[in-house]
Amino acid sequence: MARHLITSALPYINGIKHLGNMVGSMLPADVYSRYLRQRDHDVLYICATDEHGTPAELAAKERGLPVDAFCAQAHDAQKAVYDGFALAFDYFGRSSSPQNVEITQHFARRLNENGFIEERAIRQVYSPADGRFLPDRYVEGTCPHCGYDKARGDQCENCTRVLDPTDLINPRSAISGSTDLEVRETKHLFLLQSKLQHEVEEWVSRHEADWPQLASSIARKWLTEGLHDRAITRDLDWGVPVPADTWPELAAEGKVFYVWFDAPIEYIGATKEWSDKDPENRDWKSWWYDVDTDVRYTEFMAKDNVPFHTVMFPATELGVREPWKKVDYVKAFNWLTYYGGKFSTSQKRGVFTDQALEILPADYWRYFLIANAPESDDSSFTWEHFTATVNKDLADTLGNFVNRVLSFSRKRFGEEVPAGGEPGGAEARLGGQIAELLAEYEAQMEALQFRKAAAALRALWSAGNSYLEEKAPWLEIKTDKDGAALTLRTAMNLIHLYAVVSEPFIPTASAAMRQAFALPDDSATWVTADEAKSLTAVPSGTPFTVPPVLFAKLTDEDLETYKERFGGEPE
Repeated sequence: MARHLITSALPYINGIKHLGNMVGSMLPADVYSRYLRQRDHDVLYICATDEHGTPAELAAKERGLPVDAFCAQAHDAQKAVYDGFALAFDYFGRSSSPQNVEITQHFARRLNENGFIEERAIRQVYSPADGRFLPDRYVEGTCPHCGYDKARGDQCENCTRVLDPTDLINPRSAISGSTDLEVRETKHLFLLQSKLQHEVEEWVSRHEADWPQLASSIARKWLTEGLHDRAITRDLDWGVPVPADTWPELAAEGKVFYVWFDAPIEYIGATKEWSDKDPENRDWKSWWYDVDTDVRYTEFMAKDNVPFHTVMFPATELGVREPWKKVDYVKAFNWLTYYGGKFSTSQKRGVFTDQALEILPADYWRYFLIANAPESDDSSFTWEHFTATVNKDLADTLGNFVNRVLSFSRKRFGEEVPAGGEPGGAEARLGGQIAELLAEYEAQMEALQFRKAAAALRALWSAGNSYLEEKAPWLEIKTDKDGAALTLRTAMNLIHLYAVVSEPFIPTASAAMRQAFALPDDSATWVTADEAKSLTAVPSGTPFTVPPVLFAKLTDEDLETYKERFGGEPE
């Protein structure tokens, strides 16, 4: 089987993420990883917290903590939420790790040796009160375009216009609040992306036809506009240090690499973190170095991250002139909005992942988000849509099927799967239908079409309900007890099949469905077409229990409570 390297965009360390962040990277990567593992592929799913950059320093300052202590606490807090969402990372690392420092500095040295890094003098805002140069985000002021008085020196969050610190009206230091600012000359390292333009274009041309249109169009737009040389160092106290053996003057000044230079390298760094935990059995280079024909590398990210992963990081990898693994497939997502507006961490708009888990178990969120993933266009989260989806798909179509089959069988036949007669025409038709729907589900999962995969899974669940309505065992038992027993045995086999194939979407409910049957050896990781047609994995005589309600229906009162807490009105 193929080896699959999977990464999702690194969540930034500054705060718990919202649902849009979850569905745009980590959750679909987890669903795909779980599916591939079930199909017996060798999978390595890597992610990490992105810990460098100005916002981390500012957040630590607000909390009154050293930045390293803040990042350690924030990493653990984020990891706890992701555990709550049942994200099955093989490793969840930290971009501040020694491994990332080592590899980032190696990349910088190699780029320099190959003539792709240049030291340049630039003019930058300096704060005498703070005794330091201020990175863009350390300068705040009034936006000249919309008048927002908390605009940052790189961008106005209110009107989204890109800014330069010198554009701001009444600029001030985000550290001390001082308005006594000067513009002074300082030196920084620049990655000469312009010299790599043609190589990146050739590389993108070889891959873009296989990528979703969203990813390929964004990459092509950046290339058409032309790659510009980009500063890759900053004046910060927290980051990967510029190595003194190569740039002693800049190292003495405390320069660190720009977060968007070291963050993608952390995919490699986190893999080395994983490997260093068990070096006798894990080899990080076997996933990343000189393995183009052996490993299929898939990245998951929202559209704002696409340029960095399809153009900037490939340029870095090409420039080091070493055989580092480059991405094969970029799964890009549009935005999930909240009632048509942006989720916002800073403005606390929308549902955040820790709040979601306070309200309902992870499976509710996992299914809804993937079934409505913003793949072809932006999609909108509303509480009305969420409630309707949970009630129809999870509570009625799946949960009610499981409960009524097992409860009715226990009431009429006891706590073992009944035997009944031989399968007939209805069972043959059902088996054929299930095999076809399973093939459709597999095809959509292989194609990374998550909404379509969710629709195919929902159709599998619906097929069980249609079969039950056709056979009506609650009536059948009055005239044909063996026939009713056959119907229930077949339906129980459907429950077991659902447990297996639904696991990538709803792992907790899937485990409960599987554990309902006391099979002596239940090691099935997937279901073949023949097994789907025969539906005999759970034989008669198998003890079973009725699990607790898998999915509770949400009420109008619940809906009003959610809306009151989080706001938002129907579009």
